[in-house]
Amino acid sequence: MYRPIAGDSELAEAVKVLARTHQNLIWSRQRQANLLRSTLREFYPAALVAFTDELAGRDALAVLEIAPTPTRGRGLSMARIVSALRRAGRQRYLDKRAGEIRDALRTEQLQAAPLIADAYGHTVTALVAVLATLVAQIEQVEGELSSCFDQHPDAKILLSQPGLGPVLAARVLAEFGDDPTRYTDAKARKNYAGTAPITRASGTRRVMLARVACNKRLRDALYLQAFAALNASPGARVYYDAHRARGATHHKALRSLANRLVGVLHGCLRHRACYDEATAWPNQNTDLKIAA
Repeated sequence: MYRPIAGDSELAEAVKVLARTHQNLIWSRQRQANLLRSTLREFYPAALVAFTDELAGRDALAVLEIAPTPTRGRGLSMARIVSALRRAGRQRYLDKRAGEIRDALRTEQLQAAPLIADAYGHTVTALVAVLATLVAQIEQVEGELSSCFDQHPDAKILLSQPGLGPVLAARVLAEFGDDPTRYTDAKARKNYAGTAPITRASGTRRVMLARVACNKRLRDALYLQAFAALNASPGARVYYDAHRARGATHHKALRSLANRLVGVLHGCLRHRACYDEATAWPNQNTDLKIAA
C-alpha cells in the first residue's frame, strides 16, 4: 500500500525546498573542497599546512585566489596577505594569522616542474572560484531559509528544542512536515524518523537493530540534534550517559537519545507548548531507563 500524501501547508513545502537546497549546496561545497585538497596534495602541500581543514573558509579562498601556485605563495608579502584577509572579512588577529600563513607557504617542499605547476595552478584558480560562489550562495539561501522558517507557526516550538538551531530546526520541520494528522502518535513519528529501533526475535534470542529504511535527511538532522543536545540539556546528557554505562556505543546512545527527543517534540507540537527541561525529564530515575 502507498502512504497517503501528507497535507502539509504551502509554507512548510517552501521551507522544505529551501532546506534541501541549502543542504545540497553544502554537500557540493564539501565535494569541491575535497577536490581542491586532492589537487593541492599533488603539487602544493604547503597550502595544506597553512589552512589544514579550512579550505572552504574565507582565509584559504582569499589567499589561494592570489597565490594558486607554490612560487606565488612563497612570494607573498605580509602586507599582501593582510590585505587579502581583510578583503575576505577577517577583522581580528590579522597580523598573527598572516604571519602563520606566510611561514607555512615558505616551508620546504618537493617542487613540480614549472609547466605542471602552472597547469595545477589554473585548476586551483577554477576550484577556488567555484567554492567562492558556493559559499556565497549558501549564505544567501540560508538567509532565505531563516526568513521563511521564522514565519511558520511551529518555528518557536522547534527552536525551543535542545540542540536545534535555525538551520537544523528548519530541516526537521521540512522533513516531518506540518500536517497535524500525519502522525497518529509519537511512535508513528519515531518510526518515520528512523530513530525507533527494529526488534528481531528468534527463539530465545532478541536483538534491536537500527532502522535502515527511513527519511535519511531527517534521520541525520535528528542525530546532529542529539549530539548538540548533550551540552544544551542536562536531562539529555544523563540519558546518554545512562545508555553508555549499559554498554551502548556512542552512535547507539545518540540514536536512542534522538528517539527520545522525537517523542518530546511530538508532545510539544501536540500540546502547542515550548520545550521545558523539567517536563521533558520529570523523573530521572524512571525516565532514564533504557527503553525500546
